[in-house]
Amino acid sequence: MFEVKVPAMGESITEGTISKWAVRAGDEVKEGDLLLELETDKVNLEISAEQSGFVQQILRQEGDTVQIGEVVAVLGSAREGVGTASAAAVPSAPVAATERPASAAPATEAPVPATPAASAADTQAARIDAPPSGDAAAGPSASPAARKLARERGIDLNRVDARDPLGRVYPADVRSSAGAAQPAPAGRTPPPQALPSAAVGLPAAPGKPEQRQRMSRRRATIARRLVEAQRTAAMLTTFNEVDMTAILDVRKRRKQSFQDKYEVNLGFMSFFTKAVVGALKAFPLLNAEIDGEDIVTKQYYDIGIAVAAKEGLVVPVVRDADRLSFAEIERTIGQLAAKARSNSLELSDLQGGTFTITNGGVFGSLLSTPILNAPQVGILGMHKIQLRPVAIDQERMANRPMMYIALSYDHRIVDGAEAVQFLVKVKEMLEDPETLLLEG
Repeated sequence: MFEVKVPAMGESITEGTISKWAVRAGDEVKEGDLLLELETDKVNLEISAEQSGFVQQILRQEGDTVQIGEVVAVLGSAREGVGTASAAAVPSAPVAATERPASAAPATEAPVPATPAASAADTQAARIDAPPSGDAAAGPSASPAARKLARERGIDLNRVDARDPLGRVYPADVRSSAGAAQPAPAGRTPPPQALPSAAVGLPAAPGKPEQRQRMSRRRATIARRLVEAQRTAAMLTTFNEVDMTAILDVRKRRKQSFQDKYEVNLGFMSFFTKAVVGALKAFPLLNAEIDGEDIVTKQYYDIGIAVAAKEGLVVPVVRDADRLSFAEIERTIGQLAAKARSNSLELSDLQGGTFTITNGGVFGSLLSTPILNAPQVGILGMHKIQLRPVAIDQERMANRPMMYIALSYDHRIVDGAEAVQFLVKVKEMLEDPETLLLEG
């Protein structure tokens, strides 16, 4: 018999959510076969079988949050005794080398979704392996978050109707029970309005359909980090505009030869990355972070590039951007973007980063105020290139391809004058691309 455990996934990750099982109880698997997909705050991981055999038990269901070292399934050499057990029926304490710090504990108020409907075969298998009715005195099967919520609201779990096919109670069930009216006397049917629409899956009002969907783990993490950045940083944004004529001219003249020589397109991101590196060298506090009462100034340039992926925004990092050529920057960004969109980024691709660049212009954004990627103290926002009339001198006007750029910064360590000068430096280098070879 072999226990399938949640593997260690890096220092900053202590738990994950089972997003999908690729096998069912009773299935035969071979060494290396995919068992399940695990969603973490940063990346999705695939857990494969370390030996051949049969899936005898699946202990945790899709949507369950599991800890590092926790047993989620059992493999055996025979198919006998297979089944699907609820998490409450088996011990689920993580087998970790050290205790998990209190600061890393998950937010107990985060909702845990109801388990997706199982197939008839799985349901029947679960009933075969369910404990005898005499164990009912121990109370209904419920997730830890549901039990905590029930205690806080004084709700008896035995009176909560579970929507899970296996009878497990989740926080949504507890909330539905709390929102319902008090039970009617025996023999009387509660009025229809006593049941909230969410409890029976109906829209809030006729003709106004709704859909309730749990946030993915990554989306919840993004939301938490962005709110934290706004709450803890003294965030301010300054703006400028760049005349993109020179860069467009370079790309027009060099794009094909660049592609032929390096087998990669000459895009805008390499120009902006080089300009940011040059400006960070001139204004190093934008390449720093706050650690307590200390200012830690980074003497290396790992530039995060925001990428919109299906699962949510991710910021893979271009390492040592100051040492890379234009072609190397474009190639690295292309590889990281492809990995982000195929959901194959590794933790090492996302960790660190000293400054971030985000490009809302690819979606048509004309102007925005980007939010800091904590603990960084600076982020540059690129926007759409748009033809606008520009005064060349006192007598001449011309239509020029212009782009608004925005710098959000942490005013706790970066003064307004320094932020403005940083953005002016970026503007000057972009409008004179030759300087990028010297300063970027």
